Amino acid sequence: MINARQIQKKFLEFFKEKEHTIIESKSVIPENDPTVLFTTAGMHPLVPFLLGHPHPGGKRLANVQKCLRTDDIEEVGDGCHHTFFFMLGNWSLGDYFKKEAIEMSWEFLTSERWLGLPKERIAVTCFAGDEDAPRDEESARIWRALGIPNERIFFNGKKDNWWGPAGQSGPCGPDTEMFYYTGRKEAECDQDGCGPGCHCGLWVEIWNDVFMEYNKNKDGRFEALMQKNVDTGMGLERITAVMQGVASDYETEMFAPIMKWIRDNSSNCNEKSARIIADHLRAAVFVLADDRGVVPSNVEHGYILRRLIRRAIRHGRQCGMPTHFCTDIAKIIIDIYEDEWPELKRNKTFALTELEKEEARFAETLERGLKEFERVFALCKGEMISGGDAFLLFQSYGFPLEITEELARERGKGVDRDGFEAELKKHQELSRRGTAQRFASGLADHSEKTVALHTATHLLQAALRKVLGEHVQQKGSNITPERLRFDFIHGEKMTPEQIKQVEDMVNGWINEGIPVERKEESIEEARAEGALAFFNAKYGEVVSVYTIPGASKEVCTGPHVKNTKELGRFKIVKEEAVSAGVRRIKAVLEK
Repeated sequence: MINARQIQKKFLEFFKEKEHTIIESKSVIPENDPTVLFTTAGMHPLVPFLLGHPHPGGKRLANVQKCLRTDDIEEVGDGCHHTFFFMLGNWSLGDYFKKEAIEMSWEFLTSERWLGLPKERIAVTCFAGDEDAPRDEESARIWRALGIPNERIFFNGKKDNWWGPAGQSGPCGPDTEMFYYTGRKEAECDQDGCGPGCHCGLWVEIWNDVFMEYNKNKDGRFEALMQKNVDTGMGLERITAVMQGVASDYETEMFAPIMKWIRDNSSNCNEKSARIIADHLRAAVFVLADDRGVVPSNVEHGYILRRLIRRAIRHGRQCGMPTHFCTDIAKIIIDIYEDEWPELKRNKTFALTELEKEEARFAETLERGLKEFERVFALCKGEMISGGDAFLLFQSYGFPLEITEELARERGKGVDRDGFEAELKKHQELSRRGTAQRFASGLADHSEKTVALHTATHLLQAALRKVLGEHVQQKGSNITPERLRFDFIHGEKMTPEQIKQVEDMVNGWINEGIPVERKEESIEEARAEGALAFFNAKYGEVVSVYTIPGASKEVCTGPHVKNTKELGRFKIVKEEAVSAGVRRIKAVLEK
């Protein structure tokens, strides 16, 4: 029986034969992409190249990318949704388009040399068209030519068959999705209306080909892109389950040892909770083991990490699992994946220690939550605890609705579930808006201010290394059109004199009007020339090196200004601690 590692190997071999450059998986925490907290899709590290910036690997690329997303976290627990997952992807940057992309997808899925899936079990969906873009008959014609009959070609609107833009504007376009018929129905549904996209379990989506042929401008109009791109994605977990003929991703070798431990160590195990525990802790382990050194906290990356860990702990308690079970499961996860992803071995002690700390902290939080429940109950005059109070217990104290309902029921009261759902929906909508704003504000828009601030981070890092020492290394960055935020390794608070020295040095380079140079070379050549390349990342055979002569030389994807005189006056507005040994600078460019 084929396993996940073999499928991954076949995928990369296939696209290498199709003249694609195999590129490395970027960190699950974006290196120089301020647009998202986490790498949520294979295309995110490639946004500059999708918008026309030249990639050192050429116009055809493929890889396996670590991804993390929480948009559909409530769906985790079914057979095929995950927060953390591995995305198999291939890209065309202004090279081939619909015909070649669809034909390659079909060949890899159905050829006996590759996956050899039965053709009669595959159905596809295409974009139905609307006032912004026409019906995608071109993709449908290509599928028909490959042998897909009309009854297995479905048309859907933007909700199902359109990608992007992630913000208010940017590249976007129709997609065509491939579904596999499993023959297994997990829930009752109207058989006559059942088809690809139904959640009953009869069909599972296995691949998505996105055709970025439009740009949505700031006025909301859709214009044809000068460079038409292909962006595809196939979840490794899902295709492995399909190839092994199992009912869910959790029965494959990617999860089975974790699930067995959970079942063996639970007094009241239920399948959905077991899946949530396995999924969330796998995500947490990969975030903790990342070289960025993210720890659970109440803000940004740390907040998402904390939410995942605590949600897993809540479900573990419901299943009657032993105290401090997270580290035991984490060790199994590391055993499964460490050969393929060496950062797990490299940062194992850190990951296990932080998990243990977070589980202890949450135990204290739960105690406070029980006290808060008693306060809410005492103030409740009617027969129902309000949805707002139930949501407060959920959001602030980590109480799942089921626990609040159970405690209320023991005391002869109910909980306004509809009110709780309304509060939850409102919270989720605010989160989605925040994510969209975050994406829209970064390098993805290639705005003049954003590109200038990105270039300024290179000068900032160079100045910090001269003033503080060469131990300084970038640990992350976040850029909006208003400011840059730069995290770096340094053990002490900077003095006012040091801050002024850094500002003066950066402004000196800006005032010199130095041309920014870009060239492509191997990572070995770049490092031999003194180019900075941090994060312990794996690099492709060819990388882009940006040089500001006399100041900075870094491996980076760009984009950058052409000359430092375009930047304006650099000013540091804040310097603070982030975590042990990591500092943060916030800075602006003033005209």
